[in-house]
Amino acid sequence: MSDIYRADDTTDAFKKAVEKGTEVQRDFIRQYSATQQDIMQNFLSMLQGLTYYYAMFKTTVQTGGRISIPEAERQALNIEEGDLVQVIVIPIERKRKTAQEG
Repeated sequence: MSDIYRADDTTDAFKKAVEKGTEVQRDFIRQYSATQQDIMQNFLSMLQGLTYYYAMFKTTVQTGGRISIPEAERQALNIEEGDLVQVIVIPIERKRKTAQEG
Protein backbone atom coordinates (compact mmCIF):
# COMPACT_ATOMS: atom_id res chain seq x y z
CA MET A 1 0.00 0.00 0.00
CA SER A 2 2.84 2.40 0.78
CA ASP A 3 4.19 1.92 -2.75
CA ILE A 4 0.93 3.32 -4.15
CA TYR A 5 1.21 6.41 -1.93
CA ARG A 6 4.82 6.89 -2.99
CA ALA A 7 3.82 6.68 -6.65
CA ASP A 8 1.04 9.23 -6.12
CA ASP A 9 3.44 11.54 -4.24
CA THR A 10 6.03 11.20 -7.01
CA THR A 11 3.41 11.85 -9.70
CA ASP A 12 2.09 14.88 -7.83
CA ALA A 13 5.60 16.22 -7.32
CA PHE A 14 6.35 15.73 -11.02
CA LYS A 15 3.11 17.53 -12.02
CA LYS A 16 3.94 20.42 -9.70
CA ALA A 17 7.46 20.66 -11.14
CA VAL A 18 6.10 20.71 -14.71
CA GLU A 19 3.53 23.37 -13.78
CA LYS A 20 6.20 25.48 -12.08
CA GLY A 21 8.49 25.12 -15.14
CA THR A 22 5.65 26.17 -17.43
CA GLU A 23 4.92 29.20 -15.25
CA VAL A 24 8.59 30.24 -15.27
CA GLN A 25 8.71 29.91 -19.07
CA ARG A 26 5.57 32.06 -19.45
CA ASP A 27 7.08 34.75 -17.22
CA PHE A 28 10.31 34.66 -19.22
CA ILE A 29 8.43 35.05 -22.52
CA ARG A 30 6.39 37.97 -21.11
CA GLN A 31 9.54 39.74 -19.91
CA TYR A 32 11.38 39.02 -23.16
CA SER A 33 8.48 40.36 -25.22
CA ALA A 34 8.28 43.52 -23.11
CA THR A 35 12.04 44.05 -23.48
CA GLN A 36 11.85 43.56 -27.25
CA GLN A 37 9.00 46.06 -27.44
CA ASP A 38 11.00 48.62 -25.43
CA ILE A 39 14.03 48.14 -27.67
CA MET A 40 11.94 48.65 -30.79
CA GLN A 41 10.32 51.79 -29.35
CA ASN A 42 13.75 53.22 -28.48
CA PHE A 43 15.07 52.39 -31.95
CA LEU A 44 12.11 54.06 -33.66
CA SER A 45 12.47 57.13 -31.45
CA MET A 46 16.14 57.34 -32.35
CA LEU A 47 15.36 57.11 -36.07
CA GLN A 48 12.71 59.77 -35.74
CA GLY A 49 15.23 62.03 -34.00
CA LEU A 50 17.79 61.46 -36.73
CA THR A 51 15.38 62.38 -39.48
CA TYR A 52 14.27 65.47 -37.57
CA TYR A 53 17.72 66.97 -37.00
CA TYR A 54 19.74 65.57 -39.90
CA ALA A 55 19.58 65.38 -43.68
CA MET A 56 21.31 63.05 -46.07
CA PHE A 57 21.81 63.97 -49.70
CA LYS A 58 24.27 63.64 -52.58
CA THR A 59 26.07 66.61 -54.03
CA THR A 60 28.93 67.25 -56.45
CA VAL A 61 32.18 68.90 -55.40
CA GLN A 62 32.52 72.15 -57.33
CA THR A 63 35.48 74.36 -58.15
CA GLY A 64 37.59 75.13 -55.12
CA GLY A 65 36.14 72.16 -53.20
CA ARG A 66 32.78 73.81 -52.62
CA ILE A 67 29.62 71.80 -52.03
CA SER A 68 26.02 73.00 -51.89
CA ILE A 69 23.25 72.01 -49.52
CA PRO A 70 20.04 71.57 -51.55
CA GLU A 71 17.31 74.13 -50.87
CA ALA A 72 14.81 71.56 -49.59
CA GLU A 73 17.28 70.39 -46.92
CA ARG A 74 18.17 73.97 -45.95
CA GLN A 75 14.49 74.78 -45.48
CA ALA A 76 13.73 71.56 -43.59
CA LEU A 77 16.59 72.18 -41.17
CA ASN A 78 16.14 75.95 -41.06
CA ILE A 79 19.72 76.54 -42.22
CA GLU A 80 20.51 80.08 -43.29
CA GLU A 81 23.56 81.79 -44.77
CA GLY A 82 26.28 82.11 -42.14
CA ASP A 83 25.06 79.15 -40.02
CA LEU A 84 27.77 76.72 -38.91
CA VAL A 85 27.04 73.11 -39.91
CA GLN A 86 28.95 69.86 -39.55
CA VAL A 87 29.62 67.82 -42.68
CA ILE A 88 30.58 64.17 -42.91
CA VAL A 89 31.98 63.34 -46.35
CA ILE A 90 31.74 59.84 -47.82
CA PRO A 91 33.05 59.62 -51.41
CA ILE A 92 30.62 57.72 -53.63
CA GLU A 93 32.10 58.00 -57.10
CA ARG A 94 35.29 59.60 -58.32
CA LYS A 95 35.27 61.41 -61.66
CA ARG A 96 38.86 62.31 -62.33
CA LYS A 97 40.63 62.95 -65.56
CA THR A 98 43.37 60.46 -66.31
CA ALA A 99 46.76 61.42 -67.73
CA GLN A 100 45.63 60.14 -71.16
CA GLU A 101 42.56 62.43 -71.18
CA GLY A 102 44.78 65.46 -70.56
